[in-house]
Amino acid sequence: MGKTVSPRTATTNDRHKSSKRTPTRSGKDREYVAGLEKGLAVIEAFGLRHPRLTLSEAAQMTGLTRASARRCLLTLTKLGYASFDGRYFRLAPRALRLGQAFLNSNDVAKVAQPVLESISERTHESASVAILDGAETVFIARATTRMSLSIGVSIGTRLPVHCSATGRVLLAGLSDKEVEALFRRTPPRKLTPKTIVAVDALVAEVRRARAEGYAISDEEIELGLRSIAVPIRNSEGEVLAAMSLSVRTQRMRRDEMVKTLLPALEAGRRALTDAL
Repeated sequence: MGKTVSPRTATTNDRHKSSKRTPTRSGKDREYVAGLEKGLAVIEAFGLRHPRLTLSEAAQMTGLTRASARRCLLTLTKLGYASFDGRYFRLAPRALRLGQAFLNSNDVAKVAQPVLESISERTHESASVAILDGAETVFIARATTRMSLSIGVSIGTRLPVHCSATGRVLLAGLSDKEVEALFRRTPPRKLTPKTIVAVDALVAEVRRARAEGYAISDEEIELGLRSIAVPIRNSEGEVLAAMSLSVRTQRMRRDEMVKTLLPALEAGRRALTDAL
């Protein structure tokens, strides 16, 4: 049996930080603020695997020079977004304002919580809402019950789009060409022995999610875990988010999930759509 990878370990948010960033602007783009890009790159360098950074580590992870990384870190410290103990820099509580600003301005995040709590109480399983961010899904709301077994997912957790139920539902809102291009840019990797990584097979899974209106991830994120998700659409039919339920494999078979959990998700989807 292959190694089980938890959702937190699976997050690509930390994986991409080890590679140096490449410039994203052209030399003629006068509206582009390079200093802001550098500052955001430094903020993103911190994470679960890197809660504190030295100046050298920050420079290496972001691809910046030591001088640029130093200016960014000292500016963040002066503004209250970071702290420095003489050796290590850490993000300060003020940095939470950045994420909270998004949650406060996102319509789905603002109205999802009571809907998720109702679904979680009804099913006794963990309920979540996620949105698409490149090759990842980001959880923006979550509810659990006492009977539910938490798998380490919380608001802000990122999962690879190719092997998560939320990811496949969100990708179903794109065209096949867009989906295939995304997988070509970000090659899928195996998290468990059951993770599908072949591009053709993944595109087929996305097509199935588009046709059936839901998607299932069967032990592809973590052995012993299954998830089922449905799309949340706006009045124009555009996919805004995905709502999901997760369950341990010993508690429910795949066919039982469709029979038992899908109706609860559909009810939650309708309630959330009405609230938007």
